[in-house]
Amino acid sequence: MKKVATRFAPSPTGPLHIGGIRTALFNWLYSKNQKGNFYLRIEDTDKERSKEEYKSQIIKSLQWIGINHDEKEYIQSEKINDHIKIANELLENGNAYKCYCSSEEIEEQKKRAKQKKMPYVYDRKWRDKNENEAPSDIKPVIRFKSKIGGSTILKDAVQGNVEIENNTIEDFIILRNDGTPTYNLSASVDDHQMNMTHIIRGDDHKINTFKQIQIYSAMGWELPSFAHIPLIHTIEGKKLSKRDKASTLEDYSKIGIIPDALRNYLLRLGWSYEDKEIFTLEESIKYFNLKGIGKSPSKLDLSRILSMNEYYIKNIDESDLFNQLQNYCEIFKSKIKNEKIEKIKNSLVFLKNKAKTLEDIFNNSQYILNDEVNFNKEDLKLVDNKAKKIIFEFNKKIKEISRFTRKDLEPIVQDLIKSNNTNFKGVGQPLRIALTGSKFGPGIYDIIVSLGKEEVEKRLSNKIIL
Repeated sequence: MKKVATRFAPSPTGPLHIGGIRTALFNWLYSKNQKGNFYLRIEDTDKERSKEEYKSQIIKSLQWIGINHDEKEYIQSEKINDHIKIANELLENGNAYKCYCSSEEIEEQKKRAKQKKMPYVYDRKWRDKNENEAPSDIKPVIRFKSKIGGSTILKDAVQGNVEIENNTIEDFIILRNDGTPTYNLSASVDDHQMNMTHIIRGDDHKINTFKQIQIYSAMGWELPSFAHIPLIHTIEGKKLSKRDKASTLEDYSKIGIIPDALRNYLLRLGWSYEDKEIFTLEESIKYFNLKGIGKSPSKLDLSRILSMNEYYIKNIDESDLFNQLQNYCEIFKSKIKNEKIEKIKNSLVFLKNKAKTLEDIFNNSQYILNDEVNFNKEDLKLVDNKAKKIIFEFNKKIKEISRFTRKDLEPIVQDLIKSNNTNFKGVGQPLRIALTGSKFGPGIYDIIVSLGKEEVEKRLSNKIIL
């Protein structure tokens, strides 16, 4: 029995789409579950649109979410000669032919099809014509001689048996008139040469699969297993495109989504195992199978992603969370200063409680990260004479204590509440504004302890608030 081999084959023509990430994840998980190999193929034959920066971004994105491919990346453009060779073999054995239709003829055929409100299908004009009749001023394309009679049944590991009438598949081009191969030829040759056992991809490739099956059959190659995953839709039920908000991986990393959280969400987007929602990486590999993939499109729900991310933020180890935060800040915000690291680490125990994303933690920790307090002008108006008195008295009282813990601070706050005939908010709010610049934020005791006695005294002496 052949060792299981799967692949992910993106084109480096733009940022990696979230649907592509899920496809890569399913391929990777299946190969690991079966103790097989997972390969990355870069389909860069579109030289005008393919860019090295997108190739690098694809590789980094996969690594970011925890998907590592086996061996070196397979670069499709390096194998073009192999693709051309197979096209010529198909031509020689009678499974392909030269088509001398001009571009004007093809456009005319498309126009007539449009007028009849029918999909365009090449009319097979040159399928059985003698090449002696060929015009000398036209460079031909090579078309695959598709089956005309009967039908083909695709045994799909997700969709079940799918049948199509062979005459609905046109004689598709495998070699353009400039000598370059087309997608269906290149993908078929690559998959064969890479010894792919399972092709797992979006169900928008279904018609391509039927074309590729014919190429495999014509060449006498062993057919891999196919599995077509339903596409991802928007919450409104429309097909997700690259133009949609939050459609690329960068959209999620930019707002501070944790890789493990997004991977868990994508795993559950169209796949299920019993009633389980949260999967460790090891559990994902252990339980993943093709039978658990649904047949209907899944809806991308940002609120569910945020909810999943919130769960991970609250439950992962705080040292791991800090590393995630530090990396996030370096890439999207600003590097955490060395002198602030310990304070942030010690504060994560409460900073994470009001956060759904790493960006939330970053925003909620501004009072620690900034050396100067940036006051909200509207909130500053709340610091009236009574509030200033409370701030002054609190600062005076903390100078008298040697330890700086919540236990030590609580009696001071209670005395201020009593002596100023107010409530906890009446003391906490002016202190929070004085220390952070805003009436919103973490609990007042958490703020005070996290800043430390020296910094608290300094901020409470700020002339702006006194």
